[in-house]
Amino acid sequence: MTMNERTPGTVLLRGGTVYSPADPFATAMVVDGGTVAWIGSEGAADGFADSVDEVVRLDGALVTPAFTDAHVHTTATGLALTGLDLSAARDLDDALARVTAYAAAHPGHRVLLGHGWDASRWPESRTPTRAELDAATGGRPLYLTRADMHSAVVTTAMLDLVPGVEALPGHHPEGPLTRDAHHAVRRAAQDAIAPGQRRDAQHAALRHAASLGIGSLHECAGPQISGEDDLTALLRLAAEQPGPRVLAYWAEAAVPGADGVLDRVRDLGALGAAGDLFADGALGSHTACLHQPYADADHTGSAYLTAGQIAWHVGACTEAGLQAGFHAIGDAAITAVIAGVRAAAERLGIDRVRAARHRVEHAEMLDPDAIAAFADLGLVASVQPAFDATWGGTDGMYAARLGTERARTLNPYAAMLKAGVPLALGSDSPVTPLDPWGTVRAAAFHRTLQHRVSVRAAFTAHTRGGWRAVRRDDAGVLVPGAPADYAVWRAGELVVQAPDERVANWSTDPRSGTPGLPDLTPGEPLPRCVRTVVGGLTIFEGPNE
Repeated sequence: MTMNERTPGTVLLRGGTVYSPADPFATAMVVDGGTVAWIGSEGAADGFADSVDEVVRLDGALVTPAFTDAHVHTTATGLALTGLDLSAARDLDDALARVTAYAAAHPGHRVLLGHGWDASRWPESRTPTRAELDAATGGRPLYLTRADMHSAVVTTAMLDLVPGVEALPGHHPEGPLTRDAHHAVRRAAQDAIAPGQRRDAQHAALRHAASLGIGSLHECAGPQISGEDDLTALLRLAAEQPGPRVLAYWAEAAVPGADGVLDRVRDLGALGAAGDLFADGALGSHTACLHQPYADADHTGSAYLTAGQIAWHVGACTEAGLQAGFHAIGDAAITAVIAGVRAAAERLGIDRVRAARHRVEHAEMLDPDAIAAFADLGLVASVQPAFDATWGGTDGMYAARLGTERARTLNPYAAMLKAGVPLALGSDSPVTPLDPWGTVRAAAFHRTLQHRVSVRAAFTAHTRGGWRAVRRDDAGVLVPGAPADYAVWRAGELVVQAPDERVANWSTDPRSGTPGLPDLTPGEPLPRCVRTVVGGLTIFEGPNE
């Protein structure tokens, strides 16, 4: 299975299963350049065999649309893949040992960067002290983000690179940094990344995404996240070589006094002033903004934007023809976003606001009224099912932060879909790993039974839903005329899985015309990608055994 990687030709794929609404029983597909040209049966494929540039014999493999990960931090993902990743640290001593080893192995790095610690999983249930980190690094600058990326522990030398940080909100003399103090230190750490180190990290992340059947990424950049240089370098790298499409957002608020934001969004090549424009923080760091206090803290988190600022931003973006969007996790933050968007709709007209498809990232704490408001305002919910798989359940982080009953209300995907809220699935990598089939599994086997959706619905949200979230309705699906973004998989038996057994049983009847997908029951092996194609160009090819 080889192809000229620079000039897409005409290709016939045959002898497998093609997942397509154009023909639920399709076994073959023709791609002409960067476009799907035909979907059909094995017998009809004979008519194309002599006129194409290449015939790919699938040998029973499954062909699906390539995945779209709707929320990624590409450079941070690459740094986690190639650098100091503490997500597997067993306890505090193990984490400190990994820091010591990494520092010794990278004597030339001006700033040491790491990610993934979660003290709630360690027997000690505490973060490393500044003195412990100073000793582990030999006094060098170190920046270590928590798993949710909304707080960080640092060394004294790292703080010394940010004059005045002690006076910023969120500074703590010993514990993790949050809010403005964290953002200032993060900018300093990002600025210290050498161009070659950044490029290597970005390349590693894009290559890894391609190997997982991911054809496009929504890069969530911004001045408090990674900086303009990081975004422009990523977009330049994506344009220079075959790989996943990178669709970017720039999280800067267009509010009074912030001149030139929307011009900057356009100049950077972003689709909107959206993504991680923080209305609040994260539950793990106690910075998600809640109506009622945390179960394990005597406060309600942090609000970063008012409803008035949100209304101003949404109005400015709508009038400019750009998408607006916000990071909102806590129920109070969700309330503020809804109030702001509704105020903009009252001024500009609800149809105009709905047509813009403004986004809300994460959208975890939605009650029925909030779900109805999302549907009414046409808000796209960019969600991460792996959050529930990682932190849900009666003994997970959600329950510790909120109490069991409140935790059970989080991530209500079934109710959102039933109400007509558009879903786009992603990972928020490196918060949770790039893992598209695992993400679909997490949505279909949500820890709370009533929030589960069918595998087919979750798969659609992770493919076509990601394209609809960037206002493209012609992609993310294999039909004639669609972009030739697809993946080839080795998978087991194809089945139809839905929370309601009556639906699943009917869907398996051939009369229903419902195409099957791999069995994602927990414990079953996930499909393995053997080829990823974007715009007709092969961006990944793995062993076909």
